[in-house]
Amino acid sequence: MAKQKAESGVYRVTEIIGTSPVSWEDAAKNAVETAAKSLRDLRVAEVSKLDMKIEGGKVVAYRARVSLSFKYDA
Repeated sequence: MAKQKAESGVYRVTEIIGTSPVSWEDAAKNAVETAAKSLRDLRVAEVSKLDMKIEGGKVVAYRARVSLSFKYDA
């Protein structure tokens, strides 16, 4: 069985924050989908922190801090 050659390249990891009035999952999804509009070849997204915005004693927004990696063009 032939082995596939490992792909080499250069990747960048950047941290972004997504928000949503609905849920943390939605906030993370919004972050990735928005980043995908201007970044190409997204590889991995890792949620590193979750928090909430509170106003008047009520949760008004969920926030997800996401580490996102993408490959530089060769």
